[in-house]
Amino acid sequence: MSAGASGQRDAMSAPDEGAAPTASDEGAAPTVKCLVWDLDDTLWDGVVLEGDAPVPFAAAVRALHDLDQRGILHAVASRGEYDVAAAHLAEHGLTDLFTVLEVGWGAKSAAVERIATELNIGLDTVAFIDNDAVERAEVAAALPSVRCYPATEAERLAGRAEFTPRFVTDESAQRRQLYRTERRRKAAETEHTGPPAEFLASLDLVLTVRRASEADLARAHELTVRTHQLNTTGRTFGLEELRRLCADPGHEVIVASLEDRFGSYGTIGLAVTALRDDATVLELLLMSCRVMSRGVGAVLIDHIVAETLAGGRRPVAEFVPTDVNRQMLVTLRFGGFAVVENTGDRMTLAIDPAAPPPARTHPVRVVTA
Repeated sequence: MSAGASGQRDAMSAPDEGAAPTASDEGAAPTVKCLVWDLDDTLWDGVVLEGDAPVPFAAAVRALHDLDQRGILHAVASRGEYDVAAAHLAEHGLTDLFTVLEVGWGAKSAAVERIATELNIGLDTVAFIDNDAVERAEVAAALPSVRCYPATEAERLAGRAEFTPRFVTDESAQRRQLYRTERRRKAAETEHTGPPAEFLASLDLVLTVRRASEADLARAHELTVRTHQLNTTGRTFGLEELRRLCADPGHEVIVASLEDRFGSYGTIGLAVTALRDDATVLELLLMSCRVMSRGVGAVLIDHIVAETLAGGRRPVAEFVPTDVNRQMLVTLRFGGFAVVENTGDRMTLAIDPAAPPPARTHPVRVVTA
């Protein structure tokens, strides 16, 4: 894959490239979630189909590992024969670092687009690296929001702002495995011939609910900033504020993680409650959109309500409507909460302890830790 001339500007030839933008620059592009790699003469030094038996570039392998630890996924969009390329990746112990492999003879832009669709991420969070300027130009022309880099920049990518996520948590290094596990789930769901409820029951879902510890705070903060659709109030909490709330006897910060027979979904839920007079007030409840179809929000609400009623307190919830979070209001209402105050931009809902909602059955087992 020799480099070719091109009039298309890629990410590395942008104006003022000597001063890479910081993550806080106003108008900066989103952080990269997936880096798509060409293989021949980019990841390794040579062309596999030409019998070169190429060895991976050390700088490229370092970039793979560095970005993987930050939770940035890797994929392949390369020309060649799939089986040959996959075997060469395996020979050098690199297979597991890649989430999606697209190897063939079609346009690379089409491969990049398929990768973004499979990973369910926006094209503006995808980057592409290739030694061939013509290939980069083709991708950039077809997919203008995808950032393109020459292969020579592999060793410098980890130092660029767009490859430096705002949050790097303990779960970041597991993100690749989470995606791989999710692909197995989706494959099983596609093959399932019975009703959806039957498949859901077959997952053996377990929701673990626990008080947040110091180790949970970075992920909890990340969830408040990144989760908007399944969020009751849209409030965000900084690390210090979460730390203060955890230490405050008048508050409780709860995190929830989910797993099933395929593996872990990671930490997917957060609740912040406050003790006020005879009530426990749900100041924030949010769930990762990744588990929307699992009905876990209802399970967590039922757990909090049951714990509150068992403690002789009245369950109360705050809700601030946004353009995208109506689903959470519906979830609260189905959980037995009734609106007791509505100012237009904020609602207060509550459950009467004298008339609690009937217990619901869920295909999810709750474990407290």
